Amino acid sequence: MDKRIIISGGGTGGHVFPAISIANALKRIERDVIIHFVGATGRLEMIKVPEAGYEISGLPVAGFDRKLNPKNILVIIKLLKSLYLARKIISSFKPDVVVGVGGYASGPVLRIAQKKGIPTVLQEQNSYAGLTNKLLARKAKIICVAYEGMEKFFPGEKIILTGNPVRNDLADLDNKRREARAYFNLDKSLPVVLVLGGSGGSRTINESIANGFERLQKNRIQLIWQTGKCYFERMMEKYEKSAGKLTRIHDFIDRMDLAFAAADLVVSRAGAGTISELSIVGRAAILIPSPNVAGDHQTKNAEALVNRNAALMLSDGESMDILTDTIIELVGDNKKIKSLSENISSMAYKNSDIIIAKEILKLAE
Repeated sequence: MDKRIIISGGGTGGHVFPAISIANALKRIERDVIIHFVGATGRLEMIKVPEAGYEISGLPVAGFDRKLNPKNILVIIKLLKSLYLARKIISSFKPDVVVGVGGYASGPVLRIAQKKGIPTVLQEQNSYAGLTNKLLARKAKIICVAYEGMEKFFPGEKIILTGNPVRNDLADLDNKRREARAYFNLDKSLPVVLVLGGSGGSRTINESIANGFERLQKNRIQLIWQTGKCYFERMMEKYEKSAGKLTRIHDFIDRMDLAFAAADLVVSRAGAGTISELSIVGRAAILIPSPNVAGDHQTKNAEALVNRNAALMLSDGESMDILTDTIIELVGDNKKIKSLSENISSMAYKNSDIIIAKEILKLAE
């Protein structure tokens, strides 16, 4: 009988793309496995999962405002409705295993699955566990983690150190460098900085780059700049004429493999998925953790790299003042770039998607 797996969660690329990687790995190991995704309506997964060829159901679940806010009443109503819908989805699909990858939809689906006695797997991507996963851990069968020392959050006997799954096209980027420079129409003799604010874009990173744009141009530094959809039009209007041959501005980059292949340095938030990708591709990075996440986990993610001399970190508050200087200084220091690249590469976990998929299929037996 074919195995049936639900993968639940999403919200950002850092959750969505690893989830799709796990699904693809399951299919590579066992072609007849039946996979259904459950996400949050209106979020990135509702677009990217169908594009990857999988069916998805949406829940109206949303996050709580940590301050006292009347809108939290609506959030509670959405949560109750999501629990009801999750129960219907699980009763109809009859999964053998339910996998939670983080994000709003993960909580209700795994909660119902655990109540029904269905085995659940948690995939904790960060070095600091979120509240939902900590609550779900007690009844989870397996907890796949990307960092050592996660026993402070989860029962040690359930933990498997797997790393985070990344997109399958990020392997062997050195052979894509020439193709990448041609794809973005870049000068192969000048340094390239890839600027990423996450799938939604980062106001701080965009404004910091805008603040130092003229100096970056004068220093002949090429930019591949992903602004996010919210900031794209404003940045394009401001810099389309002055960018010239040195800057490529995108709302979203579909060919991230080529963007990484072209880059000498990456400026980014410090989401777990991005850090895993940086380690696989071995790129020097300046990390600017978002202060707007639960438990300040992006700072803890970044610190795990900084402590091993595998990345530089700037706080969100100091980015506007010193990001440009930091980029110019680092681009001019080939020895430091090489050291950061080598150190972050040493932290990479290979084949995380396959390792996690095999554990899921073992539970489904």
